[in-house]
Amino acid sequence: MTTRRTFLKNASLLALSAPLLKSELFAAPFARKLPGMGIQLYMVKEDMEKDTPGTLAQIGKMCYTQIESYGGNKGVFWGMGNKDFSKLAKDNGLTLVSTHYAGDTAGYEKLAAEAAEIGMKYLIYPWKGPQKSIDDFKRIADEFNRCGAICKKNGLRFAYHPHDYPYKPVDGQLPIDVLLAGTDKDLVDFQMDFYYTVTEGQNPEAYIKKHAPRFRLCHMRDVLKVHLPKGSEEESACDLGTGIINYPHLLKTGLDNGMEYFFVEQSRFFHETPLQSAAVNAAWLKKLKLT
Repeated sequence: MTTRRTFLKNASLLALSAPLLKSELFAAPFARKLPGMGIQLYMVKEDMEKDTPGTLAQIGKMCYTQIESYGGNKGVFWGMGNKDFSKLAKDNGLTLVSTHYAGDTAGYEKLAAEAAEIGMKYLIYPWKGPQKSIDDFKRIADEFNRCGAICKKNGLRFAYHPHDYPYKPVDGQLPIDVLLAGTDKDLVDFQMDFYYTVTEGQNPEAYIKKHAPRFRLCHMRDVLKVHLPKGSEEESACDLGTGIINYPHLLKTGLDNGMEYFFVEQSRFFHETPLQSAAVNAAWLKKLKLT
């Protein structure tokens, strides 16, 4: 049943998306390209667990050039040593740029040293979950500063990846704003997830510009134009170029404001396998030029 609250949220999302819609963009001349095409390995996790070398080979053939790992069942290096996994990636034309990792300080100490040894750029905290009070997010900001200091000491960067909950008000404030204000810009960067920012009714372009250059990385998937999202439900996710988000414009905004790394990350698929979906998204990105 459509409630008044749902109707108002959907209406505001349409209003937000209007300046981001692709219809405006196609009248403008095309120019720039992304500096690299990345994929978050969580998107193809089942394939990676079954056949890591074969999956990386397929990803490389799709013309992805960068990968982001995560702390799955086999660890961020997929059951290998850090150097062996890095070499396997490079043999397939892929650079391991970053990984998601939700560990404690001791875990970050160990992983930061291993990541630095193979030239990785980022360790990223992916999930804290909803909190009871805004003070909880202030404590999380302090924790992120400590993680950032560990990464800086090892010659790499720390970042946080917001999902939907940091864009939901807590005690009258948005946690994302508290985290941005409470973290040291010299120690903590952010990874924009365009999908969650849009489905929570926020303006990604405004955040990128206001806090430049703190959104250094991003995750990309689209939002269905024929089915307005309710909150951030995954049912609204779709392939790049098939939804309402004006990625050519937003990614140019990102590049203009310090964004460096761009990863496809999709969890709802319109194709037989996640790898087929990865290929479809790669094909769209290869043709993409920024306005």
